[in-house]
Amino acid sequence: MLFGGAVALLPIFARSILHVGATGLGVLRAAPAVGALLAAAAITRRPMGRHAGRLLLVVVFAFGASIVVFGLSRSYPLSLAALAVSGFVDLYSMNIRATTVALASPDRLRGRVNAVEMVFISASNQLGAFESGLAASLVGTIPAVVGGGAMTMGIALGWARLFPALAGVDRLETLTPAVAGSTIE
Repeated sequence: MLFGGAVALLPIFARSILHVGATGLGVLRAAPAVGALLAAAAITRRPMGRHAGRLLLVVVFAFGASIVVFGLSRSYPLSLAALAVSGFVDLYSMNIRATTVALASPDRLRGRVNAVEMVFISASNQLGAFESGLAASLVGTIPAVVGGGAMTMGIALGWARLFPALAGVDRLETLTPAVAGSTIE
């Protein structure tokens, strides 16, 4: 969300780019939530199986790609679809990250680790909105959104190389707390 904070710029898109007015803005704001609801329904029907680490990186990449599509779109239906996809894949990402943190944290640290994670999640949304607004004021709205999506895609690709253990996580239910001095398995 740090670089993919396009939602903060939705009023500009609704008014000046897509020309859909206040009602259209409301529907644009709801689109990621609709995507997230669909993802929640999908996860409850078919829980994640293998290759959770790889799936995490794929959905982060897909989130960035959906933001790029949104930023380049001049079509209201395509913009809605791109935002819905962003919500869909973001829910998968959040599910994998939250489960990983809960299972990989030692019992005695789980509450503190979860608290720190929640602070970063909350802060990333607000910092992402600030970053998007600042970038839009410097380079323009569309380049800011497209650039943020591209940076998110680059981060997903980079993390696959920088953290191969993360990419190698298979089934979430097999995660165990890390022991000091060991690597995640």
